[in-house]
Amino acid sequence: MTKKDNLNIKRDYLNKITQIQKYNKAYFIDSKPLVDDSIYDNLKIKVLELEKKYDFLKDKNSPSLSLGFKPSKNFQKVEHKIPMLSLANAFDKNDLINFEKKIINFLSLKKSQKILYSCEPKIDGISASLFYKDGKFIQGLSRGDGIQGENITDNLSTIKDIPKKLSGKDFPEEIDIRGEVFINNSDFEKLKNKFANPRNAASGSLRQKDSNQTKKIPLRFIAYTFGFEKKLNVNTQDQFLKKLKLWGFKTNKLNKTISGIENLLVNHKKIEEQRKEINFDIDGIVYKVNEFDLQKRLGFAANAPRWAIAHKFSANKSVSEILKIEIQVGRTGALTPVAKIKPVNIGGVVVSNATLHNEEEIIRKDIRIGDTVLVERAGDVIPHVVSVDKEKRKIDAKKFNFPNNCPSCGSKTVKEFNFTTKKNDAVRRCSSEGYYCEKISIEKLKHFVSKEAFNIDGLGKKIIENFWSLNLIKLPQDIFKIDYKKVENLDGWGKQSVANLRYSINSKKNISFEKFIYALGIRHIGLENAKILSKNLKSLKNFVSLSKKDDLNDLLNIDGIGETQINSIKNFFLNETNKKVLKGLEEVLVVKDAKIIKIDGSLNNKTFMFTGKLSGISRAEAKSLIEENSGSIVSNVSKKLNYLIIGEKPTTRKVNEAKNLNIKIISQSEFIKMINSKDS
Repeated sequence: MTKKDNLNIKRDYLNKITQIQKYNKAYFIDSKPLVDDSIYDNLKIKVLELEKKYDFLKDKNSPSLSLGFKPSKNFQKVEHKIPMLSLANAFDKNDLINFEKKIINFLSLKKSQKILYSCEPKIDGISASLFYKDGKFIQGLSRGDGIQGENITDNLSTIKDIPKKLSGKDFPEEIDIRGEVFINNSDFEKLKNKFANPRNAASGSLRQKDSNQTKKIPLRFIAYTFGFEKKLNVNTQDQFLKKLKLWGFKTNKLNKTISGIENLLVNHKKIEEQRKEINFDIDGIVYKVNEFDLQKRLGFAANAPRWAIAHKFSANKSVSEILKIEIQVGRTGALTPVAKIKPVNIGGVVVSNATLHNEEEIIRKDIRIGDTVLVERAGDVIPHVVSVDKEKRKIDAKKFNFPNNCPSCGSKTVKEFNFTTKKNDAVRRCSSEGYYCEKISIEKLKHFVSKEAFNIDGLGKKIIENFWSLNLIKLPQDIFKIDYKKVENLDGWGKQSVANLRYSINSKKNISFEKFIYALGIRHIGLENAKILSKNLKSLKNFVSLSKKDDLNDLLNIDGIGETQINSIKNFFLNETNKKVLKGLEEVLVVKDAKIIKIDGSLNNKTFMFTGKLSGISRAEAKSLIEENSGSIVSNVSKKLNYLIIGEKPTTRKVNEAKNLNIKIISQSEFIKMINSKDS
């Protein structure tokens, strides 16, 4: 994904947040809804989907952080004992195949081994967490930002589906029950004059200052999982769902346990067809690996569990007409064709642009200016053209000739050879190096100051473009040497605004190593890869030293870094302008070494390295076990290494090097014993 794509995503996201705030004020403060239910509901869903798909998106006014119009000051903020994380999304069969493939690879299972999934309809409501101690309901929290929730105990206590005391005796000493608060569609019919839609009705009701007002709303609750637990005696998700019913909770009647991708798809289609007949809103099916032992082994990746995924229902589509095609040049030089279409409402959002992805896509679909096309918006957050209705093609429809030269700087455009696919890339790129192309340069600078990078307030998109055209900023280091006297003389700038800008820039001269790496805008090095590199390289000095190496294959030992990323880093250092940028930034910035947070685990301060194939466990899982127990992974045999773990057919060179340095060499079984031992 290009920088331009990221900027479009962020712009789209923030626009939606602004709209939601506007609509919420009308709903809850003015009692004058501005849009109908479906438009508001879809807008809110799309914001949450954007946040789930792109980890650089999260605004303080997001509906995932606030329910209703504004977070009430009357609610105490409480930290969840176990974070309430989001789920990754699947939109088609291939997504499900990849999901299962990753599970099999991570657990080092046989490809023929069948994985049993708990399949649960995804209710379009408001998440809540209920804490029980000795069977008694103690506290209820909203999801909030996933780390902290709002104490809405009194309001949750009004819901009849939430038991004050758990039934029976077979319940844990402590448990955090999680589920969804919603309103049945039939009940909502009586509330149309008060709320915009069922979801907002549930949201607004849970945030009432007076719980007596909440009590008047027919809220429902369905339980589906747990967070923190103490002495929970179940082994699988379907067993847990049965326990929930015994304890007095409502569960979804459509829940099933299923194995096999084809069977998952059949069930998904069946429930999607039944969707309109169900008395509450659902927007997909959640698949969870049924066995808790496997869930525990799989753990979490970023902000989502590896063992669960939300299979969304069909995307929203609409028909429009292509008015013209424009070329956008991104931060990495990628040329992206964008169709300007007749404005059309898709899923509650007015769409006037749709990506055509690349030159090959235009040729494959035979897309022409003037064509009537099907536009889709959902799985791909940026709307895209699905197909052309050739029966409606006009006589004067024009073929689009993709430019052989960059529309910004005139440099030749090229399709780079992909070493992974052994083919030329589909994307055509500007061949200009570094910051010589105006569009690339500007996009790089926008990326550099973006929220996820240096996060410099006051240097928005328009200001970057203006400062670049005035030669005030050409390279990133220029930002920290800017001539404020010249800025003060510009239209719209005064002493105070310049002082604010100076403060914003100076306050960012001290930055974390991972943010610095990300800010450089190296192709294929996003937020997660930047974190991985910073954690392993530890300092800017070590990063710069990569430029002096002929071979960067050592980086292959870093989990998450492959040949694609290594080639991108190589190309970055081959560019003289990039070297100039690095040197210039070193002179004006303080880049903090990576801070490795260590928990006092059983492997604390111990370092490990693997060689050879492991049996019954993937290397990824083994590394994850080490890190979970506060140990660390190193990529080279040196005095810093404590243990060399050998599997089948280990590298002789590594074993010999370890012997020469008197490093302890252990087998896989010895390693597993170490993990399981408290005294290791």
